[in-house]
Amino acid sequence: MHLLLSGIVGSVAYGLAGPGSDVDRIGVFAAPTVALHGLHPPRESVVTTGPDVTLHEARKYCGLALKGNPTATELMWLPEECYETRTEFGDRLITIRSAFLSAPRVRDAYLGYAGQQFRRLASRDSGAGSRGRSAKHARHLARLVHQGRLLYATGVLQIRLDDPEWFRAFGDRVAAGELTEARALVAEAERDFDTIRTPLPARPDEETVERWLLDVRAAFLPAELSGR
Repeated sequence: MHLLLSGIVGSVAYGLAGPGSDVDRIGVFAAPTVALHGLHPPRESVVTTGPDVTLHEARKYCGLALKGNPTATELMWLPEECYETRTEFGDRLITIRSAFLSAPRVRDAYLGYAGQQFRRLASRDSGAGSRGRSAKHARHLARLVHQGRLLYATGVLQIRLDDPEWFRAFGDRVAAGELTEARALVAEAERDFDTIRTPLPARPDEETVERWLLDVRAAFLPAELSGR
């Protein structure tokens, strides 16, 4: 495994972390190129807990980011201090991050994940710990709506939130029983996505992404096979 880019994501990157918050990490790695053609190809993703780390192989990562997956996408937009591994290919990935973006996929991904958080809120129970989970789901809902709307309007993904306290307060209000506010926030976001004039293209720049991926494959091919 050749780690190309990795960093701290989640609440720490957003500025929402509290004393008991987990530290989540995500990264992209390259498998040895010849291993991709054997009987037992390498795993596409490696996930561990304690510490919480998710690593995606380069092709899998590109596929997720091209679909607009928010967690995969944010790796390319982190504040500098959140990066833990940066290589030449990782820096190139950051340089071409806008190539992964497209208007319909950003809209569908961010509204889709926000809707998922709302459904979790709507099906919440009253058991122990429910209020804390509800507050977390509500914060994620508000954060996804905010980031997705801004990305759709500007072409820039803002990771570190300007006013983390607003999101914490929103989570607390919704956890206390104000589901109406969460429903209204999702409805407002849907209206905004319908009216915003976005600079994002209709389709991602797959040619640029594939060029990066093919260069990764060439770099991790044995010298006797690559002609180097």
